[in-house]
Amino acid sequence: MPFPGLETNKEMVYIPRRMNRVLRPLIFLYQMGSRINNFLFDQKLRKIERASLPVISIGNLAFGGSEKTPLVMHLLSFFTEHQLNPALITRGYKGKWEKSGGILSDGKNICGTWQEAGDEPFMVLRNFPHVGIFVGRNRLISCEKAKQEGFTLLILDDGFQHRQLHRDLDIVLFDPDERIALRESISSLRRADIILVKKNNRFHVQSLRKHIPPKAKVFFYSTINKGFFAHPDGIPIPTEQLKRKRFLVVCGIARPERFFSLLEKEELEPLLSLAFSDHHAYPISTRKKIMAAFQRVNADAVLTTEKDVFKLDELYNAGQIPVYYNKLGLHVEKDFYQELLSLKKDG
Repeated sequence: MPFPGLETNKEMVYIPRRMNRVLRPLIFLYQMGSRINNFLFDQKLRKIERASLPVISIGNLAFGGSEKTPLVMHLLSFFTEHQLNPALITRGYKGKWEKSGGILSDGKNICGTWQEAGDEPFMVLRNFPHVGIFVGRNRLISCEKAKQEGFTLLILDDGFQHRQLHRDLDIVLFDPDERIALRESISSLRRADIILVKKNNRFHVQSLRKHIPPKAKVFFYSTINKGFFAHPDGIPIPTEQLKRKRFLVVCGIARPERFFSLLEKEELEPLLSLAFSDHHAYPISTRKKIMAAFQRVNADAVLTTEKDVFKLDELYNAGQIPVYYNKLGLHVEKDFYQELLSLKKDG
């Protein structure tokens, strides 16, 4: 369905159902690389390193935009409530610390910015300021830093393909609608301990069974809109109040069409929508483009995602433009939590 006034920049990276033919060979090459990598680990030709704390990996098969970060936050909340002391281990994609490594939070102090740690770790920090967040490509080093800071459980973000680090539990998100653009084949799900399948009335779990071992647990999940909030205070804003606003939509996420569909479902109609590439940093050139569009359509507010909102601080501060954002959450079957509790008892 078309979305009112949709504009995209040339950096758009999400892959629609009718994929550009140019991308198909690239995806095929990536999948071949994954097969070779998996073969080397399966044959023990590459070493798997073990951290000195339990590791729960959150991953997926698709390229980006598969609710991994909402699930990470879900688990951080769950384990904190159950008297564990979890820390997030993440690559910090496109952050300055991605190569060198760094500590965004030691559980007591905020030690970096979103530019240093990456946007997704910083989004987690905004929700969990007392959780440890350790960033960098070398996840094993991050794991050891987390242990030194006193954490007792590690949540590994986007870890399914990062096989060089041993994990005690592999949780994989699987969306049946995304079987076109996959990082590796569905048969790779045989490595998973728990598979969370996005609810889809046309999908039957039995079709997965041939790809996974009998011991693997399968549960269903769905995304929920946790509401809209005012930046920077985080005050909840009723949807009906937003409907009275003339707003410009801005986002830089992997699947912008999902955000647009959510707004459409909430009956929120923007004057114009600007979609940028995933992890977009909003340099001054982008901020000028947003300001020009804002003035051109005579908007009185900007509506964006939780992942983008703090990157628009300079826009908010410079023009005192009202900025609102939405939060996404997950609803997972109750039996999933029982499974986690049984793991806690076993540990």
